[in-house]
Amino acid sequence: MPPPPPPPPPPPLLLLILLLVMQIVGGGVRLASAAATPPGQLHSRNDTGTRNSAANSSIGVLLLSASSDQVVIDNGLLQVAISLPGGDVTGVQYNGLDNVLDVLNDDDNRGYWDVVWNLPGHDIIFDRVHGATYEIVSESSDQIEISFSRMWNISTNDIFVPMNIDKRYIFRSGCSGFYSYAIFNRPEGWPDIEMDQVRIVYKLREEKFHYMALSDDRQRFMPTARDRSTGLALAYPEAVLLTNPEDQEFRGEVDDKYQYSIENQYNRVHGWICDNPPTGFWMITPSDEFKTAGPVKQDLTSHVGPITLSMFVSTHYAGKEVGIKFSNVEAWSKVFGPVFVYLNSASPEDGSSSLWEDAKRQMYEEVNIWPYDFTACDDFPTAEQRGSVVGQLIVHDGYVSEQDMYGASAYVGLAAPGPAGSWQRENKGYQFWTRANKMGLFEIEKVRAGDYNLYAWVPGFIGDYKYDTNITITPGCSINLGTLVYKPPRHGPTLWEIGIPDRTAAEFFVPSPYPTLMNDLYTNNRKNRFRQYGLWDRYVDLYQEHDLIFTVGTDNYRKDWFYAQVTRNAGNTTYRATTFQIVFELEQVNDMSTYYLQLALASAMESDLQVRFNNASVEPAHFSTGAIGQDNAIARHGIHGLYWLYGIEVPSFQLHGGTNTIYLTQASAKNPFQGVMYDYIRLEGPPEA
Repeated sequence: MPPPPPPPPPPPLLLLILLLVMQIVGGGVRLASAAATPPGQLHSRNDTGTRNSAANSSIGVLLLSASSDQVVIDNGLLQVAISLPGGDVTGVQYNGLDNVLDVLNDDDNRGYWDVVWNLPGHDIIFDRVHGATYEIVSESSDQIEISFSRMWNISTNDIFVPMNIDKRYIFRSGCSGFYSYAIFNRPEGWPDIEMDQVRIVYKLREEKFHYMALSDDRQRFMPTARDRSTGLALAYPEAVLLTNPEDQEFRGEVDDKYQYSIENQYNRVHGWICDNPPTGFWMITPSDEFKTAGPVKQDLTSHVGPITLSMFVSTHYAGKEVGIKFSNVEAWSKVFGPVFVYLNSASPEDGSSSLWEDAKRQMYEEVNIWPYDFTACDDFPTAEQRGSVVGQLIVHDGYVSEQDMYGASAYVGLAAPGPAGSWQRENKGYQFWTRANKMGLFEIEKVRAGDYNLYAWVPGFIGDYKYDTNITITPGCSINLGTLVYKPPRHGPTLWEIGIPDRTAAEFFVPSPYPTLMNDLYTNNRKNRFRQYGLWDRYVDLYQEHDLIFTVGTDNYRKDWFYAQVTRNAGNTTYRATTFQIVFELEQVNDMSTYYLQLALASAMESDLQVRFNNASVEPAHFSTGAIGQDNAIARHGIHGLYWLYGIEVPSFQLHGGTNTIYLTQASAKNPFQGVMYDYIRLEGPPEA
């Protein structure tokens, strides 16, 4: 087979001059594009790093034309129109579709960036980020990067977030998609603000895109926005019962965008498929280093609209604790992205089924070449400008094993300096995480230069590890930390335990949903059963006469421990506190000794968890968390939010030989979504001599 022809030579100087003049004067001349890709072909990367049509390896130069209100980039595979000077993506022409975006929406409501922010103590402001100036940052025959920036000044104090924002797009010749990122910065002296959301939104054509894919086991044909508009709103606006859908197969189902959330660590590719012609629109996120709150933070992805998101900052599944707060004495800057909007197509014979597999393949390619070496941003370091850290994590818990244990599958990461576990609330810097292998060996690669702490947590053990010394990453460095030893919180031998310390409530009993309130995506998907709507209301159905009572040694937490301690619906929009009981036996109690209750929570929402030992009515309670939690994971089908760990001293006089009862009361009860999810509970005896 002969080798593919070389790329064409750079355009003549005269053509470049003509193009520059067109941009300056805002002429409406449209240059002819390079040979377009025939419809129905998947695209693959060749050995030069560009993507070619499988049918035609000829790639023309990038072509750009500008008028008074838009710029259009044609790279031989697709054409993208972007508004001037706002920088909103108004059109994407691909695979015979004149625009994959929703043409019924206004131009600034198709593909855009937005920010949710507020002045402290004031109402939130929804800021659709429009650029004020347009600039070609870099340009060659095979790549162009364009910028749409907005500089803040005091006159826009109550309209725009006090932040300089530079939105950028990168187009590469023969590349079946485009890259997007933004540079946020603010100097000292600007107003105190809170910034709770930064994201990109793409709204697709509803009559074309009907199939959504999030993972191998989370994909299906979806209802439409019109179906939602004719449905019945449920306990909150995002959840809608479909009562009169165009496709009657969806009748009686619930649709809720929070049912499609994904943890940052797994949020690599998601999107929508059009079946005529077979076309995919995908959001690919090669790294989560620029996202907030660490690898297990959950966030929105794609949902009915059809809409595809890239979430960089949000308070979902965590609350205001992970919103970014700025004071007027701090300067700050951060690069969000780049992320890759990928479009693919398939032959009519292959149909749409191959598009998801191709999107995954492309995702792996983007991950492998991260960090990109083709951005024109001085604050986006290449691989050569980054460093790495290696080591081995060992767990020492003499009450589990006399020998040290490997930190198998440990989460190990670098984040801004702070106390142990602070990474899950960190929101201004960059985070870099990996998973250790079965021997606890880890390598954190491609880390930006800077000062960090190394954090870790190990599934199967409670608590957080933090390396004692700050770690400074310099360009090209490779730091070997050797063997690190984590000693999980422990005071004595395990007398009994409930659950698995993995920071989720997934191992507990998740009930079946109401037959009339189901999402069929999860009907036969047991591991995602918790994503069904209305499970909090099943508690009263299962515990009509009294609250949950769990007997250690007899009951099985997988069947007998309800996944969330929620409020009790008392009717007439009133709710009551609930009390879980743990009943256990002690042959004898060591006088003048201290026992410990290790209490790990996977989630908390406006809760006050009170703990009492053998006295259900003692006041004050023997222990109380006080008011904690804003993660709203119960309502948003999250199975976990932020992690909370409490080591509670239990003096021996609070226990006795024979039958004992621990009362766990979630005392806050104003609505159905208040409550906690437990991760793990363990009673420890006094230390052994």
